[in-house]
Amino acid sequence: MTTESVQEGPGVFPEERRERLMRLVNQHRRLATDELAHMLGASLATVRRDTRALEREGKIRRTHGGVMSVGTAVEDAPDEEPLFSEKRRANLEEKKRIAAVAAELVPDYSTVIIDSGTTALALAQRLAGRPLMLITMDLKVAEAAARGPTEVWLLGGRVRNGLFSLVGAWADGMLRGIHADIFFLSADAIDAEAVTNSTVDEAELKKVALARAKKRVAIADHTKFNHRKLVSVCTLDAIDVLVTDEPARALVAPYESRFAQILYA
Repeated sequence: MTTESVQEGPGVFPEERRERLMRLVNQHRRLATDELAHMLGASLATVRRDTRALEREGKIRRTHGGVMSVGTAVEDAPDEEPLFSEKRRANLEEKKRIAAVAAELVPDYSTVIIDSGTTALALAQRLAGRPLMLITMDLKVAEAAARGPTEVWLLGGRVRNGLFSLVGAWADGMLRGIHADIFFLSADAIDAEAVTNSTVDEAELKKVALARAKKRVAIADHTKFNHRKLVSVCTLDAIDVLVTDEPARALVAPYESRFAQILYA
């Protein structure tokens, strides 16, 4: 998926913009509304009007927080990023077990960066109420962690609609000024070569977080292994600890020696 944008001038007609929108949706099969707005150089309100009009004409399908090409189902688009509501329902018990093991790696009074995503959310729920400074680029993670003595800092930036993560120059700038004890990295995919992500903006922010933490912990369930997404985040030897679920053991076996430590939940 690309974050390339086309700045829309005052002379662009709605028909021209909608034609370009349709081409993008057909090319990528699935896009979040905010990503479409960025690509088109148009406002979110304009893109929403256009997608409603195109759906009425039967040319695209609207979903919660995004759009899909006609005839594309979620399972038919494995290289595209599912929305938060879809991710949250998947492998919930595995994510809870991973979160329980990951939480044991965090001493009280630590400064912790938690990535975006539903496994990260499960971890935030586990850490909530402990005496920690917790920094995140995810609205849902921040909401879950803001309990009792847990001090939560939410990075600024552009919200990815339907996903609730924050990206962009503001988030990047804030993160570069932070010194953290531990960063919990969520992964869209992991294979023998690298941890990869679906979007450029999120991948770049993850790279900054990796550089700002003393300890780097990847959290991922078994469905994330032996796949590759668009953008490389880091090589496997950049990870200090991988926390995953028991079904991942056989999947990771061919390259488990590339990780410094693996904990199975």
